[in-house]
Amino acid sequence: MTTEERLYKLEGIVEGVMATLPERVTALETRMDLLRQEIKAELVALRQEFKDDMAVLRQDLKGDMAALEGRFKEEMATLRQELKGEMASLRQEFKGDMASLRQELKAVMGALEGRLGEQMASLRQELKGDVASLRQELEGDMASLRQELKGDINTALNRLMLYFSALAVILALLTLWR
Repeated sequence: MTTEERLYKLEGIVEGVMATLPERVTALETRMDLLRQEIKAELVALRQEFKDDMAVLRQDLKGDMAALEGRFKEEMATLRQELKGEMASLRQEFKGDMASLRQELKAVMGALEGRLGEQMASLRQELKGDVASLRQELEGDMASLRQELKGDINTALNRLMLYFSALAVILALLTLWR
């Protein structure tokens, strides 16, 4: 086969294809329109199904939320009761501890007061003894100081008398010499 023959044959094929091409394009367009319609219908159905599923899920979620809320409220009420019980128990325990601490404190304070009273009485006795011995020492020292002072005064007076006597003798001698 020559090139011309081949070319002629190809032209025939192309003309045959071109003749059937508009019909095929129309058929394809029709088929595409049908597919579009089917897809639109399926999308509408899917949307409706999705909406229905969402509505069911919302209802389920509302029910679950209501159930959870109910359980939460019950647990909160239970916890409140437990907490109230614990608080009451702790209050009683605290009151008991405070009462026992008060008793212990009173006992310790009483013991301290007793010991302090004894120590104060002992200190008073010691101070009385110390004051009495100090008084006796001071009285003895005062008596000895009085005696010393009397002796010193007597000695000073005796010396003064001697000076006056000597002065009188000197004055008498001066009067005689004149």
